[in-house]
Amino acid sequence: MTSATGPAAGLPASAVAQVAQHLALDPSGFLGELYISFWIPTAVLTAALVIKLPSIVKLWRDPLLRAVGGLLVLACAVFTFAVPGTIAWVNRVTGVPNISAPWVYSLITAFCASCLLLIIAWRGGLSERSAATRRAMRWVVGVYSAVIVALWVLFGLADTPVERLRDLDTYYATTPFMREEIVLYLLAHTVAVLITYRLVHNWVRTDGLDAWLRWGLKSLGVGYALNLVYDAAKITAVVARWTGHDLDWLSTDLAPPVAALSAILVAIGFILPHAGQYLHGRWRIRLCHWRLRPLYLLLRTVTGSGVPFTLRAGPELRLTRRETFIRDALLHLARHFDEGLRRRSYAAAVALGHAPGRARALAAAVTVQDAVAAWKRPVHGDAPASPDTADLLREIEAVSRVLRHPEEIGAVRTRAAAAAEAEAVAEAEAEAAESVSAHD
Repeated sequence: MTSATGPAAGLPASAVAQVAQHLALDPSGFLGELYISFWIPTAVLTAALVIKLPSIVKLWRDPLLRAVGGLLVLACAVFTFAVPGTIAWVNRVTGVPNISAPWVYSLITAFCASCLLLIIAWRGGLSERSAATRRAMRWVVGVYSAVIVALWVLFGLADTPVERLRDLDTYYATTPFMREEIVLYLLAHTVAVLITYRLVHNWVRTDGLDAWLRWGLKSLGVGYALNLVYDAAKITAVVARWTGHDLDWLSTDLAPPVAALSAILVAIGFILPHAGQYLHGRWRIRLCHWRLRPLYLLLRTVTGSGVPFTLRAGPELRLTRRETFIRDALLHLARHFDEGLRRRSYAAAVALGHAPGRARALAAAVTVQDAVAAWKRPVHGDAPASPDTADLLREIEAVSRVLRHPEEIGAVRTRAAAAAEAEAVAEAEAEAAESVSAHD
């Protein structure tokens, strides 16, 4: 088998060499071909917000849900206002060249603060929020609020007459006050991402996490790691300008697609725990409803009708009604249950090699089928005492699942019948022996 990483994986060696040479000589052009539209992460973030919105509205007093909603709104705003077309529109509406710069920087800074606050609160939990956690959250709010104020003050002091839609960071990297503004927002972003990544990395290694939460945290971790790549590209391009070099392609061509991919992974990280658990729960409900169908159809012959169909009934209600119908029908059949048959069927199932749990289900299935066949027969004399059905009522799903295997039930029934005949013969011989002894 050829290696997936070698030249033979799909491109000849000459083509790979040409791509590498093109990347080395013209990284800007090569990365431009890999451009990811900012509307893609915006759409993904909006989808995450829509998924979360019902819970946010329903449980508005929950600060964690409000924090998630605020974070997703800020993330959508960042990518909406970072699009060159939107930047030009904001500049034109306000009449101030490059006023989008402090506005977008402020949104990015607020988003970073929201990420920190959410992870701190999410990690600690509302019920376990300590004084240190509250102090850390106040510190985040205070510091990042001061950063946002400083961004606007520095922009007011700077001179930025030439509108730049895509390369403002590097174009004004050496301009007084604007230089400090660019450094300030990049440092604030880097610090927040480093702390958030560290918190997520420590959390994902915790034992006992739900699988969906763990995968969501892993997606968040990769997303924040890519944010560090974004910061490194931006800072390198700015420092290159200070030293008289031109690495603008890092800021204008590498950083944007990295930021877009990072936002997509962060959105997925917030979607997975909620959507995954929701879909998994719905799947389990529908699967349980389907698994109960064989027993439900068998017991319909007892009552003559089933659960009435209701168009507006949700999956949970339909499952509850089916479970209730089955348990009521089993209680109605209880007086026809043959405990001797159940005991012999269990012994037969174990003898056939079935595990104890499946053997109990097979024995119960044989007993229920026998009771359904006998329920119309009149009971002479006093009605027999109903056996304890608590175990059977708890195991209705297991009983229903084995009803899908009539060949196994038939084998157990045949072996149990043979055991019953053997017991009858043994009892007859014992009675005959007692009779002979009595005559002697």
